[in-house]
Amino acid sequence: MQSLIRELFLPHFGQPFPEGTADSAVLPVSSLLPVFTTDSYVVDPVIFPGGNIGQMAICGTVNDLAVTGAKAKFISTGFILEEGLPVSTLREIVISMAEEAKKAGVMIITGDTKVVEKGKADKIFINTTGIGYMEKKYVHIHRGRNVNPGDLIVINGYIGDHSIAVLSARESLNFSSPAVSDCASLGDMIGGVLENSDGIHWMRDVTRGGLATVICELADTKDYGINLFETDIPVRVPVKSACDMLGYDPLYLANEGKVVMVIDREDKDKIMRILKTYPAGTNPAIIGEVTDIHPGEVVLHTRIGGSRLVHPLAGEQLPRIC
Repeated sequence: MQSLIRELFLPHFGQPFPEGTADSAVLPVSSLLPVFTTDSYVVDPVIFPGGNIGQMAICGTVNDLAVTGAKAKFISTGFILEEGLPVSTLREIVISMAEEAKKAGVMIITGDTKVVEKGKADKIFINTTGIGYMEKKYVHIHRGRNVNPGDLIVINGYIGDHSIAVLSARESLNFSSPAVSDCASLGDMIGGVLENSDGIHWMRDVTRGGLATVICELADTKDYGINLFETDIPVRVPVKSACDMLGYDPLYLANEGKVVMVIDREDKDKIMRILKTYPAGTNPAIIGEVTDIHPGEVVLHTRIGGSRLVHPLAGEQLPRIC
């Protein structure tokens, strides 16, 4: 274990603070509001088109903090390794974590590793904890306190890519146009929008449960309703084709690089312009609006001219996807 720490983790994750290999990291004090999150990652397979479990763990943690209006600063990592996991696989995962953390501007500052007997886990599970800092003027965002009828619903790009990419790798499905995971850290993009616009009223990253579940959670906490417009929701052709073949609804597919924003209608042009300047926001879309007509309900206006109620996902459409 000491060799693994010295030869693999420390060279890639580094030691940004002078604690050496102590069991804790001492964080610098900030005058901003601290924001704290934790999550676990159990995706199968651990390496998939467009990413791997390690990159996803960093992106997911950064994004959970970013959608509150906070800037991610520090991450801890916990590894549960199954006996027999190839060191080459672990090395690939660790290197991708280090690269993603550097890209996102966060430090991996402490962690833990445990090895369990063969058959007691599935290759590798990762737990992360993230700490970020938030300016007080963004406190309203995670509660959606400023959401009002007339606000617009925006997403930064195509939905469903991650789920179909992982599923195709897991089941060895050979689509003519293979899907690639949208796994990405969104902190810089979200920060760029917040720095240039006061029109962000609410945000969530669209992971498990998909777009439908996230929007239903918003409607459930407000006295307003949501209208979604099917023709405006971006879905790639390979993802739509896979859903048609397998019987899935793209609205419920997990993503790892998508954020839904509720924005002030007056700021839509500015926000859309800013999103397009970032790699993760090159295909943003206005997909709906907040309304006071049907409070607490999400209504999807379909491409054939009808409408239907949208409900949150019951159960799990695709297991081991995140």
